[in-house]
Amino acid sequence: MDAMNIWPLIDTALKVALGALIAGISLWLSHQRLPARGPKPNRRLEILEAISSDIGNVNHIFAKYSSLVIESTRFGNRWPPARKEELDKVNSELVEEFRKMAGAEDKLLMLGEKALEKTLRLYGAKIAQFRKQVYVGRQDITEQEIVQLKQDILQLREKFYDILSHKYDRLLMA
Repeated sequence: MDAMNIWPLIDTALKVALGALIAGISLWLSHQRLPARGPKPNRRLEILEAISSDIGNVNHIFAKYSSLVIESTRFGNRWPPARKEELDKVNSELVEEFRKMAGAEDKLLMLGEKALEKTLRLYGAKIAQFRKQVYVGRQDITEQEIVQLKQDILQLREKFYDILSHKYDRLLMA
């Protein structure tokens, strides 16, 4: 081979090598800048989990509230003022959680989950009804009546979580 034919061959080989090097560096740099691609989080699942957490808080605070109110009906006028102050604090917490519950209802409607929203609304209404019927100083209500009111609330809570669990499971399977 003479020198005239080797230079164009070397020139072409260098251009191909340089192009491959530039492409490799570009690919490496773009890979470094992009976050790792894992499974994309399902926003709908996250919203349902947040709603579940909010409703769990409502239930926890309602349990404290109902225990204190039941205690007040047992003791009547002998109920210590410190416990009354504790009830006032828990009552304020419950009102704040009701605001979150209203937000959860809005989110459910936004997601098109009308059955869940309706069940949640009924659950909240039952708690509100309980608060109107069982209060400090009321002596004409029996513990059996109070237990029945609480049982109705717990049934609605269970119904809500049954529907929520079903929706959640379907989303996990998808």
